[in-house]
Formats: sequence, structure tokens, C-alpha cells
Amino acid sequence: MKKNLPLWGAGVFAGALLAVPAEAAVSSEAAYVFNSFSFLVCGALVMFMAAGFAMLESGLVRARNTAAICLKNIALYSIAGLMFYLIGYDLMYTGVDGGLIGSLELLYNPSGLELALINAGDKGQEAALAALMKAETGYSSMSDWFFQMVFVATAASIVSGALAERIKVWPFLVFVVVLTGVIYPVIGAWTWGSGWLAEMGFSDFAGSTIVHSTGGWAALTGALILGARKGKYGPDGRINPLPGANIPLATLGTFVLWLGWFGFNGGSQLALGSALDAAAMSIVFVNTNLAAAAGVVAAMALTQILYKKIDLTLTLNGAIGGLVAITAGPDLQNHLMAVIVGGIGGVLVVFAVPLLDKLRIDDVVGAISAHLVAGIWGTLAVGIFGSGDFAVQLIGVVAVGAFVTVVSAVVWFAIRAVMGLRIDEEGERLGLDQVELGIEAYAEFGKGSQSIA
Repeated sequence: MKKNLPLWGAGVFAGALLAVPAEAAVSSEAAYVFNSFSFLVCGALVMFMAAGFAMLESGLVRARNTAAICLKNIALYSIAGLMFYLIGYDLMYTGVDGGLIGSLELLYNPSGLELALINAGDKGQEAALAALMKAETGYSSMSDWFFQMVFVATAASIVSGALAERIKVWPFLVFVVVLTGVIYPVIGAWTWGSGWLAEMGFSDFAGSTIVHSTGGWAALTGALILGARKGKYGPDGRINPLPGANIPLATLGTFVLWLGWFGFNGGSQLALGSALDAAAMSIVFVNTNLAAAAGVVAAMALTQILYKKIDLTLTLNGAIGGLVAITAGPDLQNHLMAVIVGGIGGVLVVFAVPLLDKLRIDDVVGAISAHLVAGIWGTLAVGIFGSGDFAVQLIGVVAVGAFVTVVSAVVWFAIRAVMGLRIDEEGERLGLDQVELGIEAYAEFGKGSQSIA
């Protein structure tokens, strides 16, 4: 999803487009409208993924922490939007030019040519429109900003789920400020912002590494520093299940994420102003769906083999793993390759979740497995099945991992020193809802259950 340098698809589409008579092509104004419309609609789908994360995480935490996880998700989305407007977009896209970071300008607003068109009045609109079309941006600047912005919150949502049930609300949100305002934009500048990794040829169509692994590395670092929930691991190495409160809600959240992913990957075509773009975007949609489906089936089959029963929560994360894995290269023309990439993503999740438990890394919702592990696989898969160079893809994975881990660790330790990170043992027993919010997510249900008992 490199700004102004979209991945247009394969040469076969370009050849087909060139074969179309010139008079059949849409006007530059029509292309501008379609491109901007694609950004806005796909961006809205990605925004809806915030609801998916909130529902998935709410279903997989225990009842006494449900309201807190809902609060964190709406708060992190809001903070991400504000930080990307204040400094994030410019750090990521303005003046990177093959370097490490963009400009430190504050705020990002509509272009002068667009404002001139809006304010031109009837007599001046024709000249203003001509000037805007001459600039050849191809889309509204703020439609692009909106589409780029909604990706930022996804990285923070990954951290929210992994560290649930023991991290305080305000310290978590302070970390979100740094993650969305600095860490994510720097990674984006290296890649989609035409920075040094992009110059090397690193390829990440919609963000397996840039979005998902960034959030995964931050979550892993936070989980190591924060520690596990009380009672999760016994002194004898025993792993104690702490099941979530609402599995139907988690399932609904997964479906919402699956739906939003069509905007996530499809919109990363970055254009819908030509037949070429429409054909390429259609391929992206199909590959996205097939990879998720393969992740589900692979996770179901593997859990049946390993545990003699189908594990629903691992199946849900298998869908996410498949989606994350295909996100780096959903433009594959051979759909069978998308099935393979997504299926392996689902398999990796099934193995990674218990492995983290054996290492005593407490990831409440399986976010590290689904986003970091599958994100690394999907990025490397571009060098295997796609058009990327495997060595360059590996360099990108290592560079992003090293940067995010080091910076996240510094931020986590600083927050812990200044304001603390986790609630005390009594607060954890009572739950974040009561201790930090003073409300219960299932208050009436709880009272009814007690009266029946």
C-alpha cells in the first residue's frame, strides 16, 4: 500500500488495458471520483474492523474484564486517528525520499487545489477543476488520509488483546499514543512511504509486516515485560485455561474482521479508476477470502488431529492467521497459492499458541500468534510465491522486529517507572471493569445468575 506507487497487478492486465480504445477510457475526473470513492468505502470497511477486534477480544476475555476491553478499543481507535492527523501521516509520507523518516510537520489538511475547487463558486469551478486534474494526484488527498489512518488502529488493537486482563487502562493508552504517533509511522515511512526498505525492493501489499507484525512485536514485548495473569501458569509448569466469557461474540468478531479485510486488502490496490484496477482488486478480494477459509479448515483439521476435538478459539484465530498471511501478497494470480499461504497461516497459529504458553508468555486472545507469526510467514511467502526477493523480505522482517521491539521495550519500561503498568493482585481478582471503570458488562445477567443459583 505504498502511497503514489500502487501495486497495479500483473502485466497481463496492463496489456489488456492498452488494447482498449482510447475513447473507451474514463476521464481523469471520473478516475479521480472512483479512486477517492474506493479509498472512502474501503476505509469504512477497515474502520469496521475496530468493532471486530472489540467483539473478538470481548468474547475471549473473562466477564469481569469485558467493559474495559471495549473501552480500550474505542479509545485506541480515537487516539490513533488523532495522532495520525497530528504527526503520523507526515512522518510516514512527507519527504521520506529513500530515508528513515518523513517530516516533523504538524497536522495534515486538504490540498490547496481541492479547497480552491470547493470554494470556487459556479464561475470558477471549471478552471479550478482543470488545475486539480493537471496536478494528476488521481484522488482526493483526504480520502487517501482516511484510508491510511484506519490501518493505524489495527496495530494497536493487536496489543490490546494480547495484554488484556492485567494492564491498566491509562498506561496502555499512553503506549498507544507512541505506537500510533511514532512507531507505526516510522515503519510505514521505511516501506509505503518510499523509505530505505522500499528502495531495496521490500514488498508488503497491505501490511502483513507493516501493520500486523508491528502490532505483534509491540504486543510480545509488552507481554514479556508485563508478565502473565495470576493463575495462568502453575509453579510445576502447569498451564491453566482461563476461558473467555462469550464465544458467540468472539465468533461474530471474527466474521466482522473477515468482512473488513476486503477493504483492508482490496483498498490497498489504491485505485479503481480503470479496468486494470477493477480486475486486480477482484483478484485481491478472492485471494483474501480463500486464504481465510483455508486458515479455518486447516486449524479445524489440525486441532482434531492433535487434541481429538475441534478447538473453536484456535479455529477463529486460524481465520485471522490466514487473513494476516495473505495480506502481504493478495495479488497472486494463481488462487491455489492463496489457499496454500492462508492454510499455512492457520497451521502456524495452532502451533504457536501452545508454544507461547510453554514459554509462559500470556497472550489472552492469541494475537501474537495470529498477527506476528502469521505476519512473518506472509511476508516471507511473497518471496516464495510472489514477486518479492526472499532475502529482502527477510531483511524487512528482521529490521521491523528489531526496531519495534527495542523502541517498545523502552516505552514500556518508561511507563512502568512513571505510572505503573498492571493492576495489583486484588484488582486483577475483581477485574478491570470494577476497579478501573466501576461498571459490569453483564450486570443484569450476573444478578439473574446469582438469583437462580
